[in-house]
Amino acid sequence: MSNIKGKGSSVERVLQIVEILAGSQRPMSVSDLAETLEIPIPSMYRLLDQLQNLGFVQLDLPGKVTCGKRTYKLAMDLWRNSHFKAERLAILQQLSAQIGETVGIALMQDLDVVYIDRVMSDWPLQIFLPSGTHVPVWASASGKLLLSQLSNEKCERIVEKMSIHALTTNTQTDKKQLMQTITTTRDTKVGIDNEEFIPGMVACAVMIPNGDQQAFATVFTHGPTVRKSLDELLSYVPLMREAANELSVVFNQDYQ
Repeated sequence: MSNIKGKGSSVERVLQIVEILAGSQRPMSVSDLAETLEIPIPSMYRLLDQLQNLGFVQLDLPGKVTCGKRTYKLAMDLWRNSHFKAERLAILQQLSAQIGETVGIALMQDLDVVYIDRVMSDWPLQIFLPSGTHVPVWASASGKLLLSQLSNEKCERIVEKMSIHALTTNTQTDKKQLMQTITTTRDTKVGIDNEEFIPGMVACAVMIPNGDQQAFATVFTHGPTVRKSLDELLSYVPLMREAANELSVVFNQDYQ
């Protein structure tokens, strides 16, 4: 992050704090933030207190700082109304036409997967999961794939604490079995939902590359088993990877 240090107005400072936290892979201590921005620790506490009261940051039990719910909402709103949404949807429309099923982009928010962009198939029989839908991370193709991006130790800690319940007869409620599935997903780099979220619906997902940074979004497709089996859906993974690479370029281009 260039030119982040040096004196600035209070408005600039609070924006820099949110910017640093949004780009951090882990919660930051108050002293680390103060050192990064060359702000006295008492002043940093005062700024963080204001941001916390507004919901833009939050402190965990050890006192580390992360982005708050209002920052996440801002990021989601920016995503949905992005200048590049038309380009994303064009790529997804082409992919949907190639597969013949609904496709979309998903992110992980807390312990849910959120569908951000979605292009539905032209079939009369539809599984209606509109943009903005929240899906349990443990019962979705994208969710297990996104969990596989974490270290095995961190993933185990999260899975161990999660409350998991059966949504279908295929939902993996055994946490050891779920961890085995996530480990396999880490190797194959393909997330799978074999009727674990909705009976009669199968899905698969691939990561959207993010350059040297950790990937944070997936391309997914799903459809009813009366039209396509899971194996048939998986045969489109190469096309999904091509679309994911195209979306990666869109994600990383400058605003024009």
